[in-house]
Amino acid sequence: MDIPLIRCARLTLLPFAERHLTNRYVSWLNDPEVVRFSEQRHSRHSVESCGVYAASFSGSSNSFIAMETEPHGHIGNMTVTRDLPNRTADLAIMIGHRPAWGQGYAAEAWSAIMRHLLQSEKLRKVTAGTMAENHAMLKLMRRTGMKIEGHRSRQFVLDGREVDLVLAAAFSIP
Repeated sequence: MDIPLIRCARLTLLPFAERHLTNRYVSWLNDPEVVRFSEQRHSRHSVESCGVYAASFSGSSNSFIAMETEPHGHIGNMTVTRDLPNRTADLAIMIGHRPAWGQGYAAEAWSAIMRHLLQSEKLRKVTAGTMAENHAMLKLMRRTGMKIEGHRSRQFVLDGREVDLVLAAAFSIP
């Protein structure tokens, strides 16, 4: 399910397209610092493998979203995994273009997608999860109104250490 084009103050959110499937994008997924807190860190990626992944969204209720800015072009992606019978969605985000890090683009995109899901699509709950060590993501979830709702103890192994999964959610106003 594609999202409509969403224009924010400084970026545009749009369905991931073939033009986003570049060596630059693939290099983000193969950069250990970019994928440090992602399960993508366990795989080596290619244009072909990324194309297969992008195609997997076609005809599903899920969305693969590209984030573009005027100064940087394509800076990262988001995924929305919907559970339509329960009117929920789970979000994930990756800003791969390092010059865009720390500029507030993630919060801008995250807020816009949450608003779209909760208001336009009338979902009742949006969730996300991250490693307890991923302080930037924890800050993003809190900054955009999500509340921590639980932990899965020792869910991941990061640098040889067991790390918790932190779960967060935002709800629509009934």
